Amino acid sequence: MSISIREVRAEDAPECGRICYEAFAAIARAHNFQPDFPNAELVIGLFGVLIDQAGIYGVVAEEEGGRIAGSNFLHERDAIAGLGPITIDPALQNRGIGDRLMRVVLDRAAARNFAGVRLVQAGYHCRSLSLYLKLGFDVREHLACLQGPPIRKVTEGFVVRAATDADLEACNALCVRVHGAHRGGELRQAVAHGAARLVERAGRISGYATQIAFFGHAVAETNDGLKALIAGADAFPGPGFIVPSRNGELMRWCLEKGLRVTQPLTLMTMGLYNEPAGAWLPSILY
Repeated sequence: MSISIREVRAEDAPECGRICYEAFAAIARAHNFQPDFPNAELVIGLFGVLIDQAGIYGVVAEEEGGRIAGSNFLHERDAIAGLGPITIDPALQNRGIGDRLMRVVLDRAAARNFAGVRLVQAGYHCRSLSLYLKLGFDVREHLACLQGPPIRKVTEGFVVRAATDADLEACNALCVRVHGAHRGGELRQAVAHGAARLVERAGRISGYATQIAFFGHAVAETNDGLKALIAGADAFPGPGFIVPSRNGELMRWCLEKGLRVTQPLTLMTMGLYNEPAGAWLPSILY
């Protein structure tokens, strides 16, 4: 089978979105998990935004005749690049297409001198785990996706409010203290869309979240700051939000509040990685 790789185009969104939905849904159902998204139309809409967004590089694998076989994306907004989603048409899997799509974006990341590349892998998908390990990624964290009714409570001693452009410097500095690098590009976009929130204690920023959601990440000095952000969220959009499983205190608190674990995930990294020095929630990107 002859496959070529090219950059993604806006008109690819419907087919790439369909493939992404069907690929992830097939894998989830094969392992008795619910698909991340209820229908292909929602994923197609997300792909339209993804392809149109600045700072995201996408590629597609294409058969002779122009049929799209799969796609992959590299998020280039910050010093650490995020990778994904990578998806292959279920009818064309296990033919080396995923390996080629991964190598193309990893070569780009190397050429652009990113300090590191990270991704979050579906914990029940052994084939993708094996591929990423062979490509040089290391396993860093076991993760759990949680979903349930919003808590909607004010946490005493903490103030949760919308983040603004004036807060970016302080939030980025906090992320550097916790992770060794910031995610200012993502945060700036979340602020622009009105999604970002921060938490203050004694008048000082002690945490922030681009969103308490599948596609959002959060950083805080302590678990109490994360709890305030989670408790203040109106909803947990998408399949839920992601928590490092080894943070037993936070996991138990979430479970006591009526949230439930919906799926396991794995954080994998290549290049720069610092052991986090604080409390944090990854996104499905990393």
